[in-house]
Amino acid sequence: MMLMRLFPLVLFCTFLYFITGFTSCNFDAEKTPESIVVWDSLEVTASAYNSLSWQTTGGNPHIAAWGDTLKPGLKAIAVSRDLIERGLDYNTPVKIEGFDGVFLVKDKMHYRWKNKIDIYMDEDVQKARQFGRKKLMIYFVSDTISGKK
Repeated sequence: MMLMRLFPLVLFCTFLYFITGFTSCNFDAEKTPESIVVWDSLEVTASAYNSLSWQTTGGNPHIAAWGDTLKPGLKAIAVSRDLIERGLDYNTPVKIEGFDGVFLVKDKMHYRWKNKIDIYMDEDVQKARQFGRKKLMIYFVSDTISGKK
């Protein structure tokens, strides 16, 4: 009988314990980052390419080497295979000198190319030709370090 009278009091105290515990937490405190991105830099030869059938070696010109579909507006690059070995693997984020935004590695080039990237420029052949070929700096995510202790 005594236990029946105390049950509502115990339940109320438990409720207060959780409420005061959560309200005393500082949810607005500065949060540590989940991870820290480490960017590496590299000078490469850059050119441009389009998704046109006469520029490819057969198959669908909109399908990249890893199976992604190239669509207008996609910020994608193709990399020479030696750069894949250096860490520019599939979907690696890349910043390119002179361009806004972050590009993703979506395509790979023939084995004959070394230290080279191709920047995807939709179907705009004139834009690709105007870009030409040049040496420029790229910055790519080489490592992600956990910010947790």
